[in-house]
Amino acid sequence: MKKILIVGATSAIASACARLWAAERSEFFLVARDGQKLQQTCADLQARGARAVTSYEMDVSHTAEHAVMFESCMAALQTVDICLIAYGSLPDQSECEQSVEVAEREFANNGSSTIALLTLLANQMAAQHRGTLAVISSVAGDRGRPSNYLYGAAKAAVTAFCEGLRARLFKTGVHVITIKPGFVDTPMTRGLALPALLVAQPDSVARRIVSGIERRTAVLYVPGFWAWIMWSIRAIPQPIFKRLNL
Repeated sequence: MKKILIVGATSAIASACARLWAAERSEFFLVARDGQKLQQTCADLQARGARAVTSYEMDVSHTAEHAVMFESCMAALQTVDICLIAYGSLPDQSECEQSVEVAEREFANNGSSTIALLTLLANQMAAQHRGTLAVISSVAGDRGRPSNYLYGAAKAAVTAFCEGLRARLFKTGVHVITIKPGFVDTPMTRGLALPALLVAQPDSVARRIVSGIERRTAVLYVPGFWAWIMWSIRAIPQPIFKRLNL
């Protein structure tokens, strides 16, 4: 039986991962800001075999509330085997270009709030000398593209932070896995003009994430072909890259 904290528990990818863990009789502490969806997720996991499910309603961008949330988590679970951080938003790049307020808010949603949360969680995980921090970043963080560079910059910050955190926590027995999804069929991406062949389903992404956590993978592209796609994009010389509409 695993004891699992999921932040952003109502997201499509997180919910799909949780369903797999529920079948193993895991115990959950679920955090999300939409109370109604959170209760639906809790009921679904209990029906699928979860040993116990505790819910906690919170907007994770309110970093001052992180410590209270985690105290409640530890009171419920006593310890954490896996922490999956799976929340975020997909901002409108043009709005971010026109508004400092929007740019700052979206960077906080996708970057700095995650870093704040990881800083808190890392100290607890280090104290217990075991466990896994699984963090959903994005392939968008691999290179700043004109179509979404605010989002990409936030995810690049998370990716770099996780790399340093992984090296730090390795000495304590704690593992950090950085998860980099490409296009996934979720409410966040619906309505976007995406190439159908590159769009993955949440269930298949979840299976790869759960497997990657078990194997203690360091960096996980999902689906795996995104590693090659992003290698190609990173290899484009800057004089050419700045002329492309990516």
